[in-house]
Amino acid sequence: MSQTTPRLVATDLDGTIVRSDGTISPRTVDALARVERAGALLVMVTGRPPRWMRPVAEAVDHRGVAICANGAVVYDLHTETVLSTRMIAPEVIAEAVERLRAAIPELRFAVEYPHGFVFEARYNLGSWDAEALGGRPVDGEALVSRGGTKLLAFHPDADPDSLSVKAREAVGDLVTVTHSSGRGLLEMSAHGVTKASALAELCAEHGIPPADVVAFGDMPNDLPMLTWAGTSYGVANAHPVVLAAVTHTTAGNDDDGVAQVLEKLFPGVPDLPAPADGAR
Repeated sequence: MSQTTPRLVATDLDGTIVRSDGTISPRTVDALARVERAGALLVMVTGRPPRWMRPVAEAVDHRGVAICANGAVVYDLHTETVLSTRMIAPEVIAEAVERLRAAIPELRFAVEYPHGFVFEARYNLGSWDAEALGGRPVDGEALVSRGGTKLLAFHPDADPDSLSVKAREAVGDLVTVTHSSGRGLLEMSAHGVTKASALAELCAEHGIPPADVVAFGDMPNDLPMLTWAGTSYGVANAHPVVLAAVTHTTAGNDDDGVAQVLEKLFPGVPDLPAPADGAR
């Protein structure tokens, strides 16, 4: 590969390569495939837990590695298995929940594990968080009885940016607080665990410096990764703080913005054969 060709491509999923209708376009799938065929590493870096990764693994033909839960889980997309975790200790979860209840009483909580999750009865975000997807309603001490990969806190009415500020003031010394949607949903990892920390560990294992990494994202939970990577792109639909932080911008997620960049970064890699009708 030439010196200008990245050795690793890291991309967020929702709002970045996943379109508004929840799909990944054939053009983007082909562009992602170019990365591996060129000999570079492809890493999906997402706030999603492993339980939400099967449709992505299938859409990208089981290519690449995923960093899930904002850096807490490394997941092999080839085999759909968890490779490593960075857990929040149960006593830290208990302390964080206690402080947040005192500071923001309207919050309701859930805890993600490498496989499955638990949630308070009043925690209700819709079908993606239903029991059918591995969840179990709990009350009282059961919520904080086990370590988890991510602590979630939902406020039904709050602005996520201002909510994040309040939460950091209350528990920023215990956990890493971020958010990745337009809803009042806070996502908390073990202290110091971010998309960037997990990506840096993976790169160190392969001897890849930040200068050889290109990263794509759209929301505040992507900021650590985008500011760590040597080259960073925000899609046009990104949060304003992301667009202010990245080194480049590209078209939005519904216009294959990431694919447009990858096609230029890996110009000599042939396209995949067209899939048979109905293959995607």
